[in-house]
Amino acid sequence: MTSVLALLVLALALPWGAAAMACRLAGFLPPREACWVLTAAALLLAGGTLAALIGLFHVPFLASLEQVPLPRVLEVWPAAVPAACVAGSVMLVQLALLLRRWLQHRAVLKHAWRLAVTGTVHGDLLVAPGDDVDAFALPGYRGRRGRIIVTSGMLRALKPREREVLLAHERAHLSGRHHLFSAVVDLSTTVHPALRSVRESLGFHLERWADETAAAVVGDRKVAAAAIARAALAGARKRNGSGYPLLSVTTGSMPQRVEALLLPEPVLPRGGVRRAGAVGLAVTVAVSAVAALALAYGLHEYVEYAAVAVRGG
Repeated sequence: MTSVLALLVLALALPWGAAAMACRLAGFLPPREACWVLTAAALLLAGGTLAALIGLFHVPFLASLEQVPLPRVLEVWPAAVPAACVAGSVMLVQLALLLRRWLQHRAVLKHAWRLAVTGTVHGDLLVAPGDDVDAFALPGYRGRRGRIIVTSGMLRALKPREREVLLAHERAHLSGRHHLFSAVVDLSTTVHPALRSVRESLGFHLERWADETAAAVVGDRKVAAAAIARAALAGARKRNGSGYPLLSVTTGSMPQRVEALLLPEPVLPRGGVRRAGAVGLAVTVAVSAVAALALAYGLHEYVEYAAVAVRGG
């Protein structure tokens, strides 16, 4: 049983290191690739955690399927039932948190769409009246296409070319379906707390992805940087609790975003130390995530083997 618990602890501990490595790796990559890496890492690590918990939870049931009396199993593994109860309790908490988070997402989206009907529609753009300074991408809901919500106050705060940057930024969120990346990683945090750092990193890189797209559309990185900075200074930095589904132009680490736009367009690292570091981190993240799944599978195989041994004894 000591070996089984050691495998379980290792499987549950791996996401802490792997999440930090994934965030580090994202810093080596262009925003688009960084978002894909962070989302994939979150899914793999959350899956490994769940697999480990499920493997531990079904130890007594596996013994039953193998027609091994539970008292015989407890003679070999005294902690089998308590450990299974703990794993089951953890999964119930995870399920409750997952449902709560999902309902919060739907409530935010529903509320935003109710507010959207009060504005003036121009294609995919809805201008909301008022002096508030904000702009965000509103994903589709119940058959309605996604829209860009911009307040009158935000439009007044920007120059004409800066408005182009703003609209291109929010359209990038919609066309790239960034709300799905955000939702997947946000929901993954209910499985393992280590993934919260991935969620924070993803939020920054999603905004960087939209920034780069907007800069490419207007063809001037300095204008894009000025627009992002002006929007941030004028805005009240309104945020919802999860960063989903409202992707606002004023969120993220603004100094880093502006600084990145004043530098050349980011590309995948080639050659030298940066490429070696990026490849090394990518391999480490992948190995860590797959190891969590492999350890959970090994837990299952070990339990099954031991159950057969108990039955044979």
